[in-house]
Amino acid sequence: VRNAADHGIESPEERLAAGKPETGRITLEAGHRAGYLTIVVSDDGKGIDAEKIRKKVVEKGYLNAEMAESLSKSELLDFLFLPGFTTKGDVTKVSGRGVGLDIVMTLIHQVGGKTKIDSEPGHGSSFTLQLPVTLSVIRALLLKVNSELYAMPLSRVETLFSIREEDINTVEDRQYFKAGEENIGIVNFARLMNLPGENEKGEFINLAVVGDRTSKYAVAVDAFLGERDLVVTAIDAKLGKIPNISSAAILEEGSIALIIDPDDLVRSIDKYVYGARPDKVAAGMIVKGKSKSILVVDDSLTVREVERKLLENNGYRVSTAIDGVDGFNTLQRESFDLVITDVDMPRMNGIQLVEKIKSDPRYKDIPVMIVSYKDREEDRLRGLNAGANYYLTKSSFHDESLVNAVIDLIGEAE
Repeated sequence: VRNAADHGIESPEERLAAGKPETGRITLEAGHRAGYLTIVVSDDGKGIDAEKIRKKVVEKGYLNAEMAESLSKSELLDFLFLPGFTTKGDVTKVSGRGVGLDIVMTLIHQVGGKTKIDSEPGHGSSFTLQLPVTLSVIRALLLKVNSELYAMPLSRVETLFSIREEDINTVEDRQYFKAGEENIGIVNFARLMNLPGENEKGEFINLAVVGDRTSKYAVAVDAFLGERDLVVTAIDAKLGKIPNISSAAILEEGSIALIIDPDDLVRSIDKYVYGARPDKVAAGMIVKGKSKSILVVDDSLTVREVERKLLENNGYRVSTAIDGVDGFNTLQRESFDLVITDVDMPRMNGIQLVEKIKSDPRYKDIPVMIVSYKDREEDRLRGLNAGANYYLTKSSFHDESLVNAVIDLIGEAE
């Protein structure tokens, strides 16, 4: 609302000159749509100048001119969610500091919500925030593996297959099958989870295809038991993070199903595929080539995505974490060649994360780079004294500087 008042609504003179009523209009709407609580803040002001954002992106060094020129309007508008990013030349009591939107976006995405900006120059802007009406019920595919029950969030299941053993091809002891023109690697879920016992033998092999932006795998299970609406129950924190599992659910008949964390599952498969645990790998994973892996830790979703996209475009594999606690937990589950962290984060800040990594014999040899808005010499020394191998300020951040720093620390991607 403050942004609409200060950034969006023009002065009375400007509005009259543009043929608008002298008084601006800011509208706040809220409603229930398709399972989401939707809040829309809109104004009839001057709109957002995408070209001004493009220019500011280059001025602040986030991207070079060539990369900035290739960005679409929606991609440019996403930069408004970066911490410290503002198109106003002066700071007022109302807005202009470049803080607020990044916090809003991060909190909404943490609970599974969505954000969207629409703007038309001369006609105004609208900010749409969507929050799940309930965070405790999910639609899931119930699976049976070695007589145990698991549930995969249905939104992350791409498709299901039941194939015969003769449909499986093997290359270098790794199995795959053809789905149309696509080869999909097969992963034995029981082997991946180190479950005791043997898979049930049957005429068909049941496969659930899951993936993320860069990887896709067919996970072999004993049986598909249908779709269920499950009430999510948190797992006792005393148990710690269970690999590949996010939570649990109690079924109507009283049995318990563990709910699979699809992102964690894909990361685990990637780790096995790229050789971190060759003794545990099932014969169902295809090696596509080893590339170096980087963990990006930042509480700003936009910063994480900018860094992730940039590094992946240069051939690196990238995982992300939202703060120091999440980052260290991820480090315990996966193998990384480099950690890149922000400083100011909730729960555990970047300095604390660096100190924790460097004091742990298991991880002390992993290079750590700090990327921060803090550009004072004392801030740089504080980071380096904590054990960071490199300190890069976001004020000087651009694609070449980040990639060059990464190459200095761990070399090229492959």
